[in-house]
Amino acid sequence: MLPNQEENKLKSQQELNRFPRMMQEYLTHRLREVYRANHARVMGLKTREQALHYCESVREKTARIFGPWPDRTPLNLRLTGELDRGSYRVQRLLFDSRPGVTVSALLYHPKRDGPLPAVLCPCGHSWTAKAGDVYQRHSQGLARMGYVVLMFDPLGQGERLQYPDGKGSSLFGPGPSYPSVREHNAMGCQLTLTGDWVGRWFIWDGIRALDVLLAQESVDPTRVGITGVSGGGTMTGYAVACDERFAMSAPCCWLTSWHHNGINEEPQDAEQCPPGVLAAGLEQSDLLLVRAPKPVILITEEQDFFDQRGSLEAYARLRHVYALLGAEENLSYYVGDRGHGYWQGAREAMYAFFNKHAGVAAPNPETNLIIEQRAALRCSPTGQVSDLPGSQCIPALNGARSRELTRVRGLPTGGELIRRVERLLHLPRRSGPPDYRILRPWTDRGYSRPFASQYVLETEPEYGAQAVVTKLEDERRAARPLCGTGSALLYLPHLSSDRELREDPRVRVLETQSPAFFACDYRGIGESRPDTCRPGSFFGNYGSDYHYASYASLLGDCYAAWRVHDVLCTLDWIASFGYDQVHLVAQGWGTVPGALAALLDVRIKRVTLIHPPRSYAELAETPLQQWPLSAMLPGVLPVFDLPDVYRELAEKDLEIIEPWGAMPGIWPVDRGL
Repeated sequence: MLPNQEENKLKSQQELNRFPRMMQEYLTHRLREVYRANHARVMGLKTREQALHYCESVREKTARIFGPWPDRTPLNLRLTGELDRGSYRVQRLLFDSRPGVTVSALLYHPKRDGPLPAVLCPCGHSWTAKAGDVYQRHSQGLARMGYVVLMFDPLGQGERLQYPDGKGSSLFGPGPSYPSVREHNAMGCQLTLTGDWVGRWFIWDGIRALDVLLAQESVDPTRVGITGVSGGGTMTGYAVACDERFAMSAPCCWLTSWHHNGINEEPQDAEQCPPGVLAAGLEQSDLLLVRAPKPVILITEEQDFFDQRGSLEAYARLRHVYALLGAEENLSYYVGDRGHGYWQGAREAMYAFFNKHAGVAAPNPETNLIIEQRAALRCSPTGQVSDLPGSQCIPALNGARSRELTRVRGLPTGGELIRRVERLLHLPRRSGPPDYRILRPWTDRGYSRPFASQYVLETEPEYGAQAVVTKLEDERRAARPLCGTGSALLYLPHLSSDRELREDPRVRVLETQSPAFFACDYRGIGESRPDTCRPGSFFGNYGSDYHYASYASLLGDCYAAWRVHDVLCTLDWIASFGYDQVHLVAQGWGTVPGALAALLDVRIKRVTLIHPPRSYAELAETPLQQWPLSAMLPGVLPVFDLPDVYRELAEKDLEIIEPWGAMPGIWPVDRGL
């Protein structure tokens, strides 16, 4: 075989993926539109009255986005141990932020008479959480200067694993070799189905932690600050937006913009993605404007993956508003020369800022620090609060919520079910068949027919979203489809039309049985499967598929709805050539957009679903479910479930083949945990 022939053979065996940047460019267009409008809106404020009005409007929006909050229930605060460290003591605490939700925390208390200033320190993303070196350093430093400090473990970290293996580690793997925060996204997937957001649980833990801090008799409630790094920086911004009791704040290595994180292909944790915040026209800097002009210092590092450009632009917006409010002295900015972390220079900047606004005069506190061993800071007997009597983990609580929703939502049918689905998806308006491009025809792909015509449909042309449609042919064609006689089969793949047309025996049978056979790679699958974020990350817990699904939520949409829109646009397009009686066949990940499109479109006369999820309730109630965020419909279970859709599709001769449960057989590669 000649070298060129060998090369062509190898290429013919590779999965087609000619548009791997499409999703990233789509997202970039949408994020830039929101970001530029936000920046212009803030920088366009001209008077103090306009600035006050803007801050009030942001306050109202954040209240809707982050709330509502649960009832304040008894904290059941208990002291489980204490360390005496000379000038201060460390108390090991447990309290309940909600009934059965136990929080492990450390209270650093100076041996001084009150009233004393205080600081709440939410932890960032580390396996050891409150026992981590960096958190001990700034908590101890503040305590040595006379601050009462409360630091607590976030959900899924430290002593608060939510998927415990019963041996002190997580079912996701033995930390710290595995990122502990993998639990965050697992919780996020399941909670979104019941209409919740995992970030709301994080914030409420912080609000109740502040209750504990303010309950200390020695604390001066007028001089309470908050600081955290990375994920703790996120929680600092959220806490300021959600609780007016903080007098000053110092978010470290977080504040930039969702826009910059998105365009830089930097996936964020589930709790860092508030649903609908970008749809409301807000950016990260707006969270601090909720309490303007209270004192705030932005702590950043030049080499941080959180883009310094976004941080500086956030500072410019804050500075503009603070100037209009006559409080420029309440705003400060620090940039170090290092990477992500709460380094000594950053901590010293925080100390100086808090001391200025709390009226504290103190020398450098970071001499002869005592870094405690993890065991010395253990608050619970076994090191996991899930072992305590009556303690509950988020998956169990969410499962109970799912079962309650099943009981109360009823069995919607007919027009009522369609209305509920349409309200949940809030699909873009369509105005006829989409414009399209004709690609050069492929041969030697190994399909059941010798030729294939391929078309790129512009499903959201203003942002560059596309669906790639393949039509199998018996003869070579390089033009638009020939008009048909009405009947066609539309196939929606699990992961790749090209691969499944070549390798899946069931699909190959369908190809030969259907004279007019179309296959649609909806966005983010097959021909537009992203190669972004990190190499080979598509299936990862922080991979490209997750990245676009999480940003869909920030934009007030959902990835699955985007894909439904692509399918409906494809139906418009093939109908323009006379194919208006469609047998829709979908497999795996394609079954969710396929089933919903079939419910909404009368042109689909017959439906075959191969490996669909049995129900969203099962995914919400099974702790280690493995369906991706891109397959989830946020808020679905309060209004309907997939079995409701399947019952309605019985009128369209629905056939369900080998449904998948919460632990599907992911083909052709295994996502793993």
